[in-house]
Amino acid sequence: MSTARGFSIGDVTIPYQGLAIASTAVLIGSSLKVLYDITNIAGDTDTLLLLVAGAFIGATLLARVVPEWVACGIGALLLAGGMFGYYTTIPGGVDVFSQTGHIIADNIALLTGLSILEMRKVGTWALGVAPATVFVPWYLVFRRRYMLAAAAGGAALGFFVLTGDAGSFVTLVGMLGALGIVAFGTMARYGGTVGQVDVLVVALIVMVLLSATMSVVPGGRASPILPSQSSGGSGGSGGLISNSAQLSIQGSIELSPKVQYTVTANHGSYWKVASYDRYTGDDWIRTGKSQSYHAQSSLGQSYTVRQTFTVKAKQVDAMPAAWKPIKVIGSQQQSNTRISSAGSLSPTQPLTNGSSYSVVSEVPSASPSGLNEAGTAYPSDIENQYTRLPGSTPQRLTTKTNEITADAKTPYQKATAIEQWLEENKEYSLHVKRPDGNIADSFVFDMDKGYCVYYATAMTAMLRTQGIPARFVTGYTKGQRTDEDTWVVRGLDSHAWVEVYFPDTGWVRFDPTPSTQRSNAEQQIVDEARQNGKSGVDTAGSQNGTWTPETTTTTTTSDTTTTTTTTSSPENGSNVSTGPNGRGNVGDKLGTSGPTTTTTTTTNASALGGGGGGIPIELPSKSQSLYGGLLLVGLLLTARRMGLIEWAYRTVWMRWQPREDPGTDVERAFDRLEYYLSRKHRKRRPGETPREYLASLSHVGIDERARRVGSLYERAQYAGEVTRENADEAVSLVNEIVRGSTPDGTSG
Repeated sequence: MSTARGFSIGDVTIPYQGLAIASTAVLIGSSLKVLYDITNIAGDTDTLLLLVAGAFIGATLLARVVPEWVACGIGALLLAGGMFGYYTTIPGGVDVFSQTGHIIADNIALLTGLSILEMRKVGTWALGVAPATVFVPWYLVFRRRYMLAAAAGGAALGFFVLTGDAGSFVTLVGMLGALGIVAFGTMARYGGTVGQVDVLVVALIVMVLLSATMSVVPGGRASPILPSQSSGGSGGSGGLISNSAQLSIQGSIELSPKVQYTVTANHGSYWKVASYDRYTGDDWIRTGKSQSYHAQSSLGQSYTVRQTFTVKAKQVDAMPAAWKPIKVIGSQQQSNTRISSAGSLSPTQPLTNGSSYSVVSEVPSASPSGLNEAGTAYPSDIENQYTRLPGSTPQRLTTKTNEITADAKTPYQKATAIEQWLEENKEYSLHVKRPDGNIADSFVFDMDKGYCVYYATAMTAMLRTQGIPARFVTGYTKGQRTDEDTWVVRGLDSHAWVEVYFPDTGWVRFDPTPSTQRSNAEQQIVDEARQNGKSGVDTAGSQNGTWTPETTTTTTTSDTTTTTTTTSSPENGSNVSTGPNGRGNVGDKLGTSGPTTTTTTTTNASALGGGGGGIPIELPSKSQSLYGGLLLVGLLLTARRMGLIEWAYRTVWMRWQPREDPGTDVERAFDRLEYYLSRKHRKRRPGETPREYLASLSHVGIDERARRVGSLYERAQYAGEVTRENADEAVSLVNEIVRGSTPDGTSG
């Protein structure tokens, strides 16, 4: 029960001051949970715990001797010092004053939905803000400034809610902590009564609803790997072909057989959309910012791919291209293109059906022997960014990878060993249950099957346990080849693979997903869609089967004559050449020996758009359904209070009349007429007969139709003699009146 001093449980009384302090710990703890998750990914949890402990101790001691304005100044200095330390670690950040515009832009982006995890030096940032997050509210609650303590702690939590990094549970716990600070602090100052418990219960309910509402604000943590529209993505879930910065790995998915775009190119390739560097254990995040288009340069040996894409989907937000794109053709296309920090392209505005663009790419072509000799002299920024794993990664993953690569001497040999192990020991399937915990670890040890997202995630993490820079990549496989220089790419061709960094060569593709199993599954989906007559499955001759190149030919263009050596190798449904045991050929998988077909062609300089249909159908989660249901109930209650439901019902009721027996039809027709006249002129007075009511409105233009309906109504009411023809006439006349028709049938 509640007393003036505290909350009593049996013979024990807990002071309200103690409850307010405990509530402050809960509020601060909700923000620290977010910071701990961030530093866990960055591997700085020990440092975070030391800083937090120091801030708690310092605030507790200073609360007894330091005035509030001094303590707030200390908190501000802690925050400013932490931010200064963070900005000095990023390029161009030493001169913080000259970076003021960037600092403001960064914080605005965070407050409008940019996740903190998308920041490159996120661990340093978290360590910078942690002391101030703890010190200020903890100091204030010991000074009995409860409202200020709740405001300070709530501001930190609110920041994480706006960035989308505080989940619904963390948000709920934090808001309950803020409520406890205010409630128990007020009781500690003014005394408590039993009646105040009711107020707390009501406030608790409001907080639960508010936290549920805030948890579904746009900009939340990670969007599913492949957004929910039409199905697609050979291996992914929605975001494979989306340009989302955060991709969470899903369970079972469905693939779309619909054509997303056509490609005209002098060489087939994997068409890359995006790459992701930060692995959290259950999703992938792309750090860094995109910037306006500028031409790129290639690294090491390469061959040129000129490609033109034409969008066949309704709308897309990605620009697939062979890696590495170095030039976008056309000034207008350049002005509408952005480049990510990792070098991938994206449109400034979504591309629509029929739009096109052209890209020139330089594909790495170092030989396997060259990659074997590449060494490990990685640039420091590449090594730091692409070898990190979350601190929660089980040690057994490293142990298993050591076992698999025991006989490998070079990074290339280790990469091929891991790739081969995954291909041979895991089965391809789109129907899997998403595991709890670390995805890579679960796939290696606990799962027998999965699709490309699982294969690529596992291989990337395994490579990183060996200190080899690797990143998770999404995009499309080649698609179905329908002519010498034309490919048709469907939603089910969206895919995930791995890129490994080699000094003097750059990023090289590896694909651990079993190509034959994947291609067979995709072809089955296409065949079934064709048999069922599904639209959008074929275009540009794709229904005629896969085009197969012939043997040696010579191709001549207006300015170039090239002798072409081709290999007649049949290609499967997704156009991936396969070697022994279903594994992709080294040159095809890695791009290491150049294309198997070298042809001089003249490409169209107008060009493409990304594919928008590699998206699995994902049902709403239970929490989303619950929150959606609560929101719907709230909207209905609000609409009812405002009379909107009654208005909508009456509007439909007045304009549409179901038919029953003649007497009932005439009575309802008159009721509709009366309601219409009451809204347009006045209501019928008590005791006023229908005839008197209609006669009183004759001066405002009531015509003979209304009087006729009134006459039929009186006959039905008093004589009980109406026929089906009378009922049809009454309903028809009222329909004309309420719909604004004049007696001659024209619109009034």
